[in-house]
Parts: sequence; structure tokens; C-alpha cells
Amino acid sequence: MAEALISALFVFVLATFAGFEVITKVPPTLHTPLMSGSNAISGISVLGAIIIAGDKDWSVTVILGLIGVVFATINVVGGFLVTDRMLQMFKKKEVKA
Repeated sequence: MAEALISALFVFVLATFAGFEVITKVPPTLHTPLMSGSNAISGISVLGAIIIAGDKDWSVTVILGLIGVVFATINVVGGFLVTDRMLQMFKKKEVKA
């Protein structure tokens, strides 16, 4: 059990460092498409959490699935709001005459 936990923690730490390195190298012009891709992945998380939460028996897994649905939905909605705000910065403002 301890070996599996240490292995999982090791993979998590390596993924964190690799993700940080990749994200910091992304130029600012690609931030909006990157956000859209992240929202799509979060949408997949919502679907997985809904499948887990849809079980008949109320167990710890179902409760964690429901919590996952709530948090992933908040993440998706917030991500789309931020992406929309970023896209608004690229629109030209109308000049009032």
C-alpha cells in the first residue's frame, strides 16, 4: 500500500513540474485556445462524475461523485466565463460619433 502511494505521489509531483514548465512556455496569444481545451477536459470530468454519481447505492463513491459534479461544473462555467472575457479583449470597440 505504501509503495503505491509513494509511486502515485511521485507521478503527481513530476506531472506538476512538467505541467508548470509547459504552461509557462505558452505564448500569450495561445492562452485563449489553451483555456478552451482545458474547459473541454473539465467537461469530460463532469461526465465521468455524473456516471459515478448515478449509482443506485448510496456509498462514499456516489457522494464523492456528486462533489466531483459540483466542482467540475463550477470549473467549466468559470473557465468559459474567463475565456469569454479574454475574447472580449480582442474585439474592437465601437467609436461613438
